[in-house]
Amino acid sequence: MNRLNPDIIFKHSSLSRDLAGASIRGGISTMTSQGMQIVLQMTGTIILARLLTPADYGLIGMVTVVVNFAQMFKDAGLSVATVQKDKISHEQISTLFWVNVFISVVLGGCVLVGSPLVAKFYGKPELAAVTAVLSISFIASGLGVQHGALLLRHMRFGNLAFIQIMSQMMTLSVTIILALLGMRYWALVGGALTTAFCTVTLTFYFCPWIPGRIQKRSGVRDMLKFGGHITGFEFINYFSRNFDNILIGRFIGADALGFYSKAYYLFMLPITQIRTPINNVALPVLRTLKEEPGRYAQYYQRILDILSSITIPLTFYCIIEAEFIIELILGSQWSAVVPVFRILAIAGVIQPIAGTRGLILLSLGFSRKYLNWGVFNSALIVIAFIIGLPYGIKGVATAYTAANYIILVPSLFYCFHGTPITVSLFFKTVALPFLTSCLVAVVIVLVKSIIIHDLIFFHFWIIAIFFIAYVALSSLRQSVRHTIYLIVKNIIFYIKDRSCVS
Repeated sequence: MNRLNPDIIFKHSSLSRDLAGASIRGGISTMTSQGMQIVLQMTGTIILARLLTPADYGLIGMVTVVVNFAQMFKDAGLSVATVQKDKISHEQISTLFWVNVFISVVLGGCVLVGSPLVAKFYGKPELAAVTAVLSISFIASGLGVQHGALLLRHMRFGNLAFIQIMSQMMTLSVTIILALLGMRYWALVGGALTTAFCTVTLTFYFCPWIPGRIQKRSGVRDMLKFGGHITGFEFINYFSRNFDNILIGRFIGADALGFYSKAYYLFMLPITQIRTPINNVALPVLRTLKEEPGRYAQYYQRILDILSSITIPLTFYCIIEAEFIIELILGSQWSAVVPVFRILAIAGVIQPIAGTRGLILLSLGFSRKYLNWGVFNSALIVIAFIIGLPYGIKGVATAYTAANYIILVPSLFYCFHGTPITVSLFFKTVALPFLTSCLVAVVIVLVKSIIIHDLIFFHFWIIAIFFIAYVALSSLRQSVRHTIYLIVKNIIFYIKDRSCVS
């Protein structure tokens, strides 16, 4: 696999030519890798759910809230700033590199010093050592922020995919070995450290750029401001999205948090693996089209159509077959996850498509508006968690789901105001995938009510019927047929291109 040529790292490149082709080829590479990552993650989940207990996951879930919160600041939004800026220089990225390193070292030190406080807050003495060890990962992960951003800027999705897959394979191997040795929650700690060190090592390999000294007049002020708004959003958003874990861990207990966190993980896994590659490909393209409102809206509509056509039926299936999914992946001892998973899956119907609000704001450079939206949305989510807490983990999940639906329409009006995108275009695009999914879901529910079986063959038959029926109905839409044509065309181009390179 080719490494990024150091001679072209700081050269300006344009994506204005063959946008559809470039997007789809990048999407093919990324989606293929995402599929492999899902297989690895599911394999790890299936194996580790039988080697570790809900309490083990609950303990790590408690400290993960703190560690991931601090991890968020190591980037400081500067990776997105690097990708988004029209022109960059060696001096600018070198300065940002050392800013990221400094932030990472400081954060690691703060987590290390604060580890006893984490243990005291949760009333779990063992968390002090766990938090202290995980603080090591900060320095390692902070070193690779700008190198990873440079790979993304040059759309080196193959390199990035290889890094993620190899890191996951090493992480899974280490975690399983430690779990088999009876290390319990320390197995998950070892896996987290493995991820950090493998990722930064491979990132350095594929982006052989050596940073220079920090430059005071390198012209990074605008990039720091842009990154500051993104960091502010992520700070507030992360707090709101993890406030449920804090409340459950503090007031209900580790077992309940283990069930809840596992349900949330399984709910988010397919959404993240589908949404992330689409956003990664779409963001630089939309950035290029911001001066052409017509083409911008057309491209966004196509991205939204693809995203809704994939995620909406997937979440409907998860709602219908929640018991089978949890039994297959986690085992019968995790049956308490089923109702929480089903409730969260209802939120998953709209969450991926609603997430394109941020894609619009960032691609147009509205970072301040992005931050303002984050403040309002996070306040609502926190209030919802507090309201749902007295009713247990199902109450928390229900309140979270309700909040997502309550805020949907007002948020679209706010985020789309002053952009080429309208609320009517949004709902017009997602209407047909939603209605098609509803129709197929009703048929499957009727079939399950008539034919009652619990054999695994029956459930796989349900999977086949659901998605075959959905694809057949969706293929009646011209937009779907056109997208399939472009995908097939560019798969052939992609294969030929790879053959020529090799």
